[in-house]
Amino acid sequence: MSELVLGVVAAGTLILFLVTGIPVAFALGSVAILFLIIVGGPSSLNVIAETLFGGLDEFALLSIPMFLLMGAAVAASRAGADLYEALDRWLYRVPGGLLISNIGACGIFAALTGSSPATCAAIGKMGIPEMRKRGYPASLATGAIAAGGTLGILIPPSITMIVYGISTETSIGRLFIAGLLPGIMLMLLFMGWAWLFAYLKGYRFTEQDKSFSFKDKLIILPKVIPFLIIIVLVLWALYGGVATPSEAAGVGAFFAIMLVVLIYKVWQPLALWEILKTAMRESVMLMMIIGMAALFSYMMSTLYITQGIAEWIAALDVNRWLLLFFINIFLLVAGFFLPPVAVILMTTPTLLPIITQAGFDPIWFGVLLTINMEIGLITPPVGLNLYVINGIVPEVKLPVVLWGALPFMLCMVIGIIILCLVPQTATWLPDYLMGPIR
Repeated sequence: MSELVLGVVAAGTLILFLVTGIPVAFALGSVAILFLIIVGGPSSLNVIAETLFGGLDEFALLSIPMFLLMGAAVAASRAGADLYEALDRWLYRVPGGLLISNIGACGIFAALTGSSPATCAAIGKMGIPEMRKRGYPASLATGAIAAGGTLGILIPPSITMIVYGISTETSIGRLFIAGLLPGIMLMLLFMGWAWLFAYLKGYRFTEQDKSFSFKDKLIILPKVIPFLIIIVLVLWALYGGVATPSEAAGVGAFFAIMLVVLIYKVWQPLALWEILKTAMRESVMLMMIIGMAALFSYMMSTLYITQGIAEWIAALDVNRWLLLFFINIFLLVAGFFLPPVAVILMTTPTLLPIITQAGFDPIWFGVLLTINMEIGLITPPVGLNLYVINGIVPEVKLPVVLWGALPFMLCMVIGIIILCLVPQTATWLPDYLMGPIR
């Protein structure tokens, strides 16, 4: 059996396991062990423990539970509600202003948590009922929050970027900076569509008797600004070379918990334990996926599947942009079935040599890959954000949410096209702040 056929069989077996409902980590591990035994015999089991440990033996991985703790602390407070309220008070007179303020809140909250599901849940709980009350179609209200939540894996600090940086041995700080402008670009594209929709439909979506004075607008800011300062300080520590990602994440988590305690009085032991428990549960889940993906990658490499696929793709006599097009389609389809972390860990060992050989920047490609993963978060069958939104408003069916998210998916496709036409969108800022890669 050729390496390409063996790779197709392994991928098909993995999809079959996932369809049965097995958690992603266990599906990856089971398929890896199964194929190692089939090809290498029972003696191949001797490397499993060492490979799992090797996949997790990376100091930079400490930043993941710290950023998750930071996000859990913010999500456990009224920070999301206050952020949403502040933007609503400043934008309520703009056509589609509530929709725009929800997308803006998603973008800022994404920078606080680095998590798409957390962003969807925190902003959606306040935003969706309020938008529907003011006359927004259910599809638009839910689709906007589902799409806005995807910004959590692009706008720094991003868990997905950390995993990509570790798996490709590229600078996590540089990746964070590279994701900043594209993240803002996507947020503006989302807001632009929201404004255009409201303008073309002639909707204001505002209550006629609603009005906020300048004092009302200012009074909410003291609860929001401290959290924005945390974002700025964490990014400054990373970009300024003051701290490593793990150190910056630890400091950010500490100050996030302190602000939650001081501003929102979340100091009860049970409440604090709930924050720690949430962060611990998500951290263990991600670490399991990372460890099992390392085992899966080892299996693919040991059986020469990865190298065989890479050689097959490299042998294709096609234009490098056509090659990139096929890779984008592949990533998009992979994102339909697997979470972003699993896709990155499984595909980058194969794709990165091809990308660099074709003359593309690995930092730029990391941003492109992340946007593809964003689309996967709002498309079935996995579509994690869709299920989060459906859990918030179960009376709105999944097809309705998906239909509302469709225009925002097109905005992401436009974002990918802009990145391909103007790569400096992702590469200019890191080169300016940190110097070009030599």
